[in-house]
Amino acid sequence: MEDTPKSAWIVEALNLHERSLIRYACWILNDIESAREVVQETFLRLCREEPARVSGHLAQWLFTVCRNLAFDARRKETRMAPLGHIEVGVAPGLEEKQTISEILQVVETLPKNQREVIYLKFQCDLSYKEISDITKLSVTNVGFLIHTAVRNIRQQMLSEATGRAQ
Repeated sequence: MEDTPKSAWIVEALNLHERSLIRYACWILNDIESAREVVQETFLRLCREEPARVSGHLAQWLFTVCRNLAFDARRKETRMAPLGHIEVGVAPGLEEKQTISEILQVVETLPKNQREVIYLKFQCDLSYKEISDITKLSVTNVGFLIHTAVRNIRQQMLSEATGRAQ
């Protein structure tokens, strides 16, 4: 009976975080099946953890383990994943898809550390503190990187829009 609360805790964590973890791992690996394997291993490791050890920072723990496993898997495969190949789920032909595609292209031109914090913030909806814990960057540095990246994206999008209007 003592496993029942832990099982419920694992199921709740799976329901809350699995989708975001798969998207994050897919962004790193550029392969959905590899991403699913990494997330599966992440949750297997969670099963071996004591809930008290990770309570209060479960999301950071999951994303950190997932990130480390994904980078390990990527190193084994020796390939890099561009953000622009992720399916964003917008129906083909919509103007919104073009805008999202343009933003993803601009994001892809950013330095790697800016791309990662942007992804964690806007795709995975993590806080600066959670991103800090995952990337081992200071909260201030995470904020600076996100601010700089958003400013660069905005400038490039405005520049492209002005170029198309002329």
